[in-house]
Amino acid sequence: MAEWQEITGGVTAPKGYKAAGITAGLKPSGLPDLALIVSDVEAIAAGVFTTSQVKAACVDYCRQRLQAKPFARAILCNAGQANAATGSQGVRDAEESAELLAKELNISPESILLASTGVIGQRIKMDALRGGIPKLVAALSPTGSDTAAGAIITTDLVTKSIALETTIADRPVRIGGIAKGSGMIHPNMATMLAFVTCDAAVSPHLWQEMLSRAADRSFNSITVDGDTSTNDSLIALANGESRTPAITEMGAEAEKLEAMLTAVCQHLAKAIARDGEGATCLMEVQVTGAHDELAARQIAKTIAGSSLVKSAIFGRDPNWGRIAAAAGRAGVPFEQENLNIKLGDFLLFENGQPLPFDRAAASAYLKQAAANSVLPQDFVATNNSNDLSVDRKNIPGQRVDNPVIIAVNVGNGHGAGKAWGCDLSYDYVKINAEYTT
Repeated sequence: MAEWQEITGGVTAPKGYKAAGITAGLKPSGLPDLALIVSDVEAIAAGVFTTSQVKAACVDYCRQRLQAKPFARAILCNAGQANAATGSQGVRDAEESAELLAKELNISPESILLASTGVIGQRIKMDALRGGIPKLVAALSPTGSDTAAGAIITTDLVTKSIALETTIADRPVRIGGIAKGSGMIHPNMATMLAFVTCDAAVSPHLWQEMLSRAADRSFNSITVDGDTSTNDSLIALANGESRTPAITEMGAEAEKLEAMLTAVCQHLAKAIARDGEGATCLMEVQVTGAHDELAARQIAKTIAGSSLVKSAIFGRDPNWGRIAAAAGRAGVPFEQENLNIKLGDFLLFENGQPLPFDRAAASAYLKQAAANSVLPQDFVATNNSNDLSVDRKNIPGQRVDNPVIIAVNVGNGHGAGKAWGCDLSYDYVKINAEYTT
């Protein structure tokens, strides 16, 4: 039984946070495109960012801010323009964004972190942002998480939000999160943004370590299409407003908090994978028997990222050969005769040998996984360079609890790991072929 419970409220569920999302005119569609999360007090801040050598201005900005001072009061996110590969003017735009918000909030620009999402090579529409920031600050609310979650999405079908609560030192402690992501999703990290709030008191170095480990077990373990982006940012604030004793080193309370942080990140990561562009179902790859967790996750990520595996899942084809091939090329040594593969409850391959199985029933299992989805399958993407908000309906209530399960055992080691992905459909090509045209 989990040591926490799910609650409502997203990033405003923890004490001492407000959020807002508005339409500032950054997206020609007229849909929400500017989001803000603010802590009532200065919070410990940590971040994990893209490993791409081509980075958005906001990524470099945040890295520099966090290296200089691991504290923040606010996170500002614009959707519509990535502000990546925009040169020195893009850097100035990012800096001006922080300065404008700082003036409106009456705080230091150094206390503001930034995120952007949209088309690479496009600068933020600064005139729209200048006019939008006062409205955004005026809209801040202790129940504003949903509006913020809606303002950060681009090609997403659904908003992504979660909040959990546990007890530390006999006081409630909460962690909330919102995220966006649908395409250009691959470990290290992906075209995703995730913002996490917490009301525990944690030392800066420990909070960063916790977040990095949580990212490896969540956002760095999902894949949609094998592409890593320029803007990936996971930012987490911890403001201490729960009034619990400060957690400064690993121990029972730190482990409890990290487990809840990981659970929040994994929920958001799975929601991103399930919302993969054109996807019809979520895949969860479970690997056991490896030398260590890192090796197990490497095999799992390779299987989840295989275009052949993903295509087979979309075709409802229980093709275990593609799973075996992907496991074998993951770069992790194991003996072939120790390999076992299951699809749901169907054992397909055991001790390096194929087994007879009911192919029709296994295919029906894959069909049922897609049928369990609440995401609409009849959308028509209308992406173009002038409108990042496609008519893929923004429908709340996304389910991530019924994935296709691929279970792989590679030996007798203690290493176990998971990765999440989605199937690869015809619509993925359509959406991305029309993305800027």
